[in-house]
Amino acid sequence: MTHMPRFAEIHAETPTREGIETRYRALDALLDQNDLAQALREWDQERRRYESWAALVHLAFSRDTTSEKAKADRDYADTLSPLVSRFETAMRRRLLAWPDRQAVESIVGAHVLRLWEGDIATFDPAIEADLEEEAKLCARYTELLASARVTVAGTTTNLSGLAPFAESLDRDLRHEAARAQWGFFAANAEELDSLYDRLVRLRHGMALKLGYDSYTPLAYKKMRRVDYGPEDVARFREEVVRHVVPLVGRLLEKRRAAQGWDRLHSWDENLIDPQGNPKPIGDHDVLVDRAQTMFDRMDARMGGFYRAMREGGFMDLRNREGKAGGGFCTSFPTAGMPFIFANFNGTHGDINVFTHEMGHAFQNWMSRDLPGVDVLWPTMEAAEINSMALEFLTYPQMALMVGEDAADRFRRMHMIGSLAFFPYGVCVDHFQHEVYARPEMTPAERNATWKRLEAIYLPWRDYGDLAHPAGGGRWQSQLHIYRLPFYYIDYALAQCCAMQFWIADETDREDAMRRYVDLAALGGSAPFTELVRSAGLVSPFEPGALEAVVRHAEAMLG
Repeated sequence: MTHMPRFAEIHAETPTREGIETRYRALDALLDQNDLAQALREWDQERRRYESWAALVHLAFSRDTTSEKAKADRDYADTLSPLVSRFETAMRRRLLAWPDRQAVESIVGAHVLRLWEGDIATFDPAIEADLEEEAKLCARYTELLASARVTVAGTTTNLSGLAPFAESLDRDLRHEAARAQWGFFAANAEELDSLYDRLVRLRHGMALKLGYDSYTPLAYKKMRRVDYGPEDVARFREEVVRHVVPLVGRLLEKRRAAQGWDRLHSWDENLIDPQGNPKPIGDHDVLVDRAQTMFDRMDARMGGFYRAMREGGFMDLRNREGKAGGGFCTSFPTAGMPFIFANFNGTHGDINVFTHEMGHAFQNWMSRDLPGVDVLWPTMEAAEINSMALEFLTYPQMALMVGEDAADRFRRMHMIGSLAFFPYGVCVDHFQHEVYARPEMTPAERNATWKRLEAIYLPWRDYGDLAHPAGGGRWQSQLHIYRLPFYYIDYALAQCCAMQFWIADETDREDAMRRYVDLAALGGSAPFTELVRSAGLVSPFEPGALEAVVRHAEAMLG
């Protein structure tokens, strides 16, 4: 393995507006001299430096949302981002108009040119101020949720810390946890509505300035979706309604009957295993240690990479005060090394988020030497194959993480949870399509829209006495809706592909792992459907693809 730095060794010089302008003028001068190859090399280096700095800044804020320095650095990054977008867009325009297009393609590849063609349609200097305002609103949402303090059974915690109570065998405790969670959202509903209303109107306004009828086509271009569109996604949602919703409904009804409940409430859905959802076999240190054995057994490259992650300090997995919620993987392209962020809370979710983000990290590391920053990451739905597939590919090693007695129960629980995610995932996506088709919606109309879609995709959902989600406010807790518009169907599409890796692993583990590693190494060198084909998988847009994996899962569950 090549030398990997420690996280503490990664530093990036803070860019200035003047410095950025000077460097881009130098790039233009190289192009004026017809030195295409050198201009492309130096531009790639410039983008790597800037992206590494931006990643460090936003990671620091996520690790401590209360830090005044982290907030100030994040605000500065948010003000700089539109300027960088302006220069990057101008550079892409010039390269796309280069007299010898074949010369550009020979260096960056045809796929990157196609990405750039979409990129230049997502920015104009006229929206710079709007982009800066959008970033500020998204940051406020993160801060607001990170500030939550709720009390359950005498314990005060943040939202991430509610998970153990939400899965308790004690039904009253689950109910109390749900009341605490939604009490926070109800208390902050006015600000949450205001934030989203401003975001939707802002994004719609940017779309109009760029010549679009609505934000949706702009969002698809921003997501770099070059090989499918909203019509394909709509057909996939219909497949979920046809093949997954009835199955999940039957599984939940079976659970209700087995538990002897008269009704299945929303706070009952997280308790999947009647004996109690299997928990990690130990705390943070135990999981991190046992994961080394797990990854060593799976693939020597994965084991070596994970060892470097541990020893280099490229993980922050403990939940704590002031830390942003959720989990993610970021990277520093100057160093070729990713970083995993999560909030362990003592539930099975620790294992899920850990293996998920490790899949992202492994892919980024495997593709670190690809020529050009544009292909270090795939588009998001393809990137999620790498993460979600690893959740399934670790099934044979799960005794290390939960104990031998609980391994089968964990696998069953994970499969049920994976199936149940499909309806929720497409509901979030459908909601966003409707919101941006009618940006003038009032908060009440948005809640009514969510309720209507929930009745289609999650018809079993019963919130009981939880007034806020019962009134349609459930969507406010989904950070992607605020911060990453239209980035959610990606999980559902990727899950259809990830489950195909699980099926392949049952037949030929060595071949499945080889295909997985090969896919990771391709990074973002091709569009989603092409990457899927290269791994020997069937696109989720193909008729019957979803039905096939769902039927296999149903057979596994008996």
